[in-house]
Amino acid sequence: MLKDIRRLEAVQRRFIKKLEGLHSLTYTERLTLLGLERLEAKRIRADLLFVYKLLFVITVLSADHYFRLSERSVTRGHPFKLFLPRCYTNVNVHKRYFCNRIVKVWNDLPGDTDFTSIGTFRSTL
Repeated sequence: MLKDIRRLEAVQRRFIKKLEGLHSLTYTERLTLLGLERLEAKRIRADLLFVYKLLFVITVLSADHYFRLSERSVTRGHPFKLFLPRCYTNVNVHKRYFCNRIVKVWNDLPGDTDFTSIGTFRSTL
């Protein structure tokens, strides 16, 4: 999967480099000028929105199939911390699963993140 992500990012990099007047800029400068994000950032944003939909039952899928809300009282951050049961296996492929890669990102969201609606949540990302 990492190889595919790098290939897609390379395609985007080559394409926007060919745009007139952008050849001499760095990749990050070109993205900023065009109002674009790195593909990795887009994927994380989409994953966070999907977690929101799972937790607040905006989709027919159940969050219980992926993770649970933490039962510990929250002392820092937002009140919707996730808990992922530990998987005891030697297979490294599990690190790439959606639920394994998004729990830390979700739990690291700042405490002032607005969860009142998906629109306000989207705007705070």
